[in-house]
Amino acid sequence: MSGGGCSIVWFRRDLRVEDNPALTAGVRAGAVVAVFIWAPEEEGQYYPGRVSRWWLKQSLAFLDSSLRSLGARLITKRSTDSFSSLLEVIKSTGATQLFFNHLYDPLSLVRDHRVKEVLTSQGIAVRSFNADLLYEPWDVNDAHGRPFTTFSAFWERCLSMPYDPEAPLLPPKRVIPGDVSRCSCDTLVFEDEFEKASNALLARAWSPGWSNADKALTTFINGPLIEYSKNRRKADSATTSFLSPHLHFGEVSVKKVFHLVRIKQVLWANEGNKAGEESVNLFLKSIGLREYSRYFTFNHPYSHERPLLGHLKFFPWVVNEGHFKAWRQGRTGYPLVDAGMRELWATGWLHDRIRVVVSSFFVKVLQLPWRWGMKYFWDTLLDADLESDALGWQYISGTLPDGREFDRIDNPQFEGYKFDPNGEYVRRWLPELARLPTEWIHHPWNAPESVLQAAGIELGSNYPLPIVGIDAAKARLQEALSQMWQQEAASRAAIENGTEEGLGDSSESAPYAFPEDVQMEENHEPVRNNPPSVPRRYEDQMVPSITSSLVRIEEEEASSDLRHSTADSRGEVPINVNIHQNAGVTFNPGAGVLQSHHDNTGLQHNNTATGLRLAAEDSISESSSSGRREREGGVVPVWSPPTSSFSEQFVGDENGLGASSSYLQRHPHSHEILNWRRLPQTG
Repeated sequence: MSGGGCSIVWFRRDLRVEDNPALTAGVRAGAVVAVFIWAPEEEGQYYPGRVSRWWLKQSLAFLDSSLRSLGARLITKRSTDSFSSLLEVIKSTGATQLFFNHLYDPLSLVRDHRVKEVLTSQGIAVRSFNADLLYEPWDVNDAHGRPFTTFSAFWERCLSMPYDPEAPLLPPKRVIPGDVSRCSCDTLVFEDEFEKASNALLARAWSPGWSNADKALTTFINGPLIEYSKNRRKADSATTSFLSPHLHFGEVSVKKVFHLVRIKQVLWANEGNKAGEESVNLFLKSIGLREYSRYFTFNHPYSHERPLLGHLKFFPWVVNEGHFKAWRQGRTGYPLVDAGMRELWATGWLHDRIRVVVSSFFVKVLQLPWRWGMKYFWDTLLDADLESDALGWQYISGTLPDGREFDRIDNPQFEGYKFDPNGEYVRRWLPELARLPTEWIHHPWNAPESVLQAAGIELGSNYPLPIVGIDAAKARLQEALSQMWQQEAASRAAIENGTEEGLGDSSESAPYAFPEDVQMEENHEPVRNNPPSVPRRYEDQMVPSITSSLVRIEEEEASSDLRHSTADSRGEVPINVNIHQNAGVTFNPGAGVLQSHHDNTGLQHNNTATGLRLAAEDSISESSSSGRREREGGVVPVWSPPTSSFSEQFVGDENGLGASSSYLQRHPHSHEILNWRRLPQTG
C-alpha cells in the first residue's frame, strides 16, 4: 500500500491495543504507522531505572506482537530528541496525520505542545486524546472554576460529575499498515550485560504486556477485591491489585479498571454485601489518588522539586550520607524499615503500606531531604511514576494542605505490629532475625540478652542497633520545626517591611553533592550539617495551561508568594506566545528540560528524585484513563519543564489524604500554598 496519506500513531506510555483512542483514530483514518521513540536522555536526571527499563522492554515486545497479529508492526527509534525522530518518520512515510495520547508530566506537555504547533504549521493534522485519566485536569474545578487543593474535595467532585467516563474501547479488528519501506527501525537496548542476571529474576514474579495486565485485573476483581477493606493493610500477603506497573506503562486503561470495579460495586450493592461495597469504595479511592497525582502535577508542575506549602521551604533538612546509605541498604536497626528496603532492592516492589513506613522514617526520623528518597524510589521501583511519586512524597513530608502533620512521627515498632503482626514479612527479608520470637521481632534492642543469643543475634554486629532513637528524633524534629517557623516569620516580616531582598530566598540555595551515584540537584530549602556554598538561580519553570502559550517563573517573584497565599495556583497565561520565540527560554530536548538563557541548571526529578509511589490511602495507586470527549482539535495541555513518569501510592492514616490536620490548624500560615500565578509573562 502507498504510504501517502497514512497516519502516525505515536505510542508512549499507552502500550496497549485495547482502549487506545489514538490507535482507534488512526485505524479509522486508514493506513497506520505505529511508532515508539526511546529517548531517555530527554528525561534529564530522570533516566529510567534498571527494573523500569526491563518492564518497558518486555511490554514493547508484547505490543509489537499484538500489532503484527492485527496486520502492522511497531517501528522503534533510538533518539536523543524524540521530536526530530518523529519528523524523520513523517518524512520517510509521507504521513499526513499524527495521533497520540496525552501525558501529564511537565516535560511531555511542553514537548507535545511543540510537536503540535510545528507540525500543524507544516500542514500535518495532529490530534491528541485522553487515554490516562477519568477526567482531564481542566475539567475538574470547584464552584469558582479554580483547581482543588485537597484530594477529598477533588475526588468528591469526580464522583459527582454529571457524566461518567466513557466505556473502554475494544481493540481494532485489524490494522492496515502504512508503507515503512523507507523508514528504518532501530534495535533498542534496555539493559547491559551486568543487569541481565538480576533482570532474569523479575520474570519469575511479573508478566508485562497489555494482555497480562487484563489477566491481573480479572484475577484481582474476582478474588482479593471483595476482602480488600479487611486485608489491604497486610504487608506479608498478596492483598493489593499489583496493577501499578501495568497502569504506569499504559498496558491497561484506568477507564477499564474503573468500569469493571463499578460493575462489581453495583452487583454487591444489590446483594447487600456491605463488606464488598466498602472494599470497592476504598479501591476506587486508590484510583482517585492516581487521578489526583496527574491533576496535582498539572496545576503545580514543579511539585516534584518544591514543597506546595510555602513555609516548608524553610525547613532545615539534614544532609547525612551515612544515614542515607543505611536506609538504602536496610541497615537502620528498625526491622520493618529494613525489611522494606531490602525487598525494594531485591524485587523492585513494595506494598503501599511499607512505602509509607520507609518514606515516613526517611523524612521524619532521619530528616533527609525528601527528594533524595523520591530519586531512590525512581531508580528502583518497577512502577516508578513521576506524578504519583511527587504527590506521595509531598504527602508524607507534610507539604500538602491535606498531608500528614509534619510534627507526627510514626514509631516503626508500632507500625510493625500493625502491618506485620506475626513478623512473617520481617523474617522473610531479614533472615538474621528469623529465629527471634514475635514478641521482640519489631524491637530487638529491647529483647533480653538470652533471647538474642538463642536467636543467634548480636546487635551491632550481624544486625545493627537503631541509627537514630525515636525520642531523639522527635526532639530534633521539634527543634527543626521551630527553626522553620522562625525563618518563615522573619521572611514574612521582611516582606511586609519591604526588605526581602536582604533576606534572600531559600529556594535559591546552592545544590549540594548527592550521596554516591545519586546525582540529583537538591536544595531549595536550607540544610543542616552542610558546608556553605554559592547561591544560584533555579531553572525557569513553565506554567501549565490549556492555551497555546507558556509562562516563565521568575525567581524574583518567590518572596511575593507569601503575600498571595490563597490565590488560585493556575498561572495567567498570554494567548499569543510562540514557544519558539520566548526570549528567555529555550527547549533543549537532549537535556530534557526547558533552559533559561541566564543560569541554567537541570531540574531534578524522577531520575534524581526517586519515585515513591503515591500511597495516600489503601492500595496500589490505580490509574484512570479516558474522559468523555476526545477534544477534536486535539488541544495539548501545555506543561512546565522537566521529567517523566510514575505510578503508585502512599498509604498513610486510615483516612489518608484529605484528613484534617491538627498541625495545620495550629499553624494557620501553613495553609498558604505558594502562589505561582503572579508570574511575569515572556514572549
